[in-house]
Amino acid sequence: MLIKTPHHTLDLNARVHIMGILNVTPDSFSDGGRLHSEKDVLNQAETMVKEGADILDIGGESTRPHADAVAEDDEIQRVIPAITAIRKHFTTPISIDTTKAEVARQALEAGADIINDTSAFQHDPEMIDVALKSDAPVIIMHMQGTPRTMQVNPSYDDVIGEIRTYLAERIEWAERKGLSRKKIIVDPGIGFGKTVGHNLTILKNLSEFSSLGCPVLVGHSRKAFIGTLLDIKDPSSRDDATSVLSALCVQSGVSILRVHDVGKTIQAVKLARAVINGQLIIDN
Repeated sequence: MLIKTPHHTLDLNARVHIMGILNVTPDSFSDGGRLHSEKDVLNQAETMVKEGADILDIGGESTRPHADAVAEDDEIQRVIPAITAIRKHFTTPISIDTTKAEVARQALEAGADIINDTSAFQHDPEMIDVALKSDAPVIIMHMQGTPRTMQVNPSYDDVIGEIRTYLAERIEWAERKGLSRKKIIVDPGIGFGKTVGHNLTILKNLSEFSSLGCPVLVGHSRKAFIGTLLDIKDPSSRDDATSVLSALCVQSGVSILRVHDVGKTIQAVKLARAVINGQLIIDN
């Protein structure tokens, strides 16, 4: 897939791309409430861009376990100023992390390039119209339940098969509405209605999702299962472990890694690619 913006063309088949997480929420599980002003947002964006982020993912509603929904107007007031400020200073592609069509529409008008819909068009059916009118690529994710319910005893008979089937059905639904498969990126939804064992199974079998014919995004950064496995209670202290998983993901043909610490991830990916190819790969 090629993601074309006024200033960039991202070839998702050429290498792993790094998406930096920039939350403008008061209650995100890892960095909620940390970006209090436009200056804070720009400083964080600048750090990520300098470290090599290919995409900046802006979100105004927490999807942490048990999170309450955010009103549309509140979400708009959080994300639009952030996107507008970033776009004035940086040309890096921006994705808008939202399940609401009106938020996505205004975000794209403000300068965002990609829609990141964790509900896979199910929360707001009008999201497909926004995608079609804007011609923006769309990330669709698997989630069992909603953020408020997803971690209440998640269960599967075949976690990989069921996620793949769900994503295939959502792709087919979008295609029937007129959205090309070439505009869709899939996310198996690590941590969204999954146990530690489910998450590990997904990471072990990421290549299985390539059969969907879409680029694969993995959002594993600082997730609770890492803390459980390694007894790391503070999410911000899970970046080294996240980087290890990022390096492992490179071997699975993943196209995008969505992470909090861009710099460490860039190093991990570069090292992994060097080992896989037997030489250091320098990207222009």
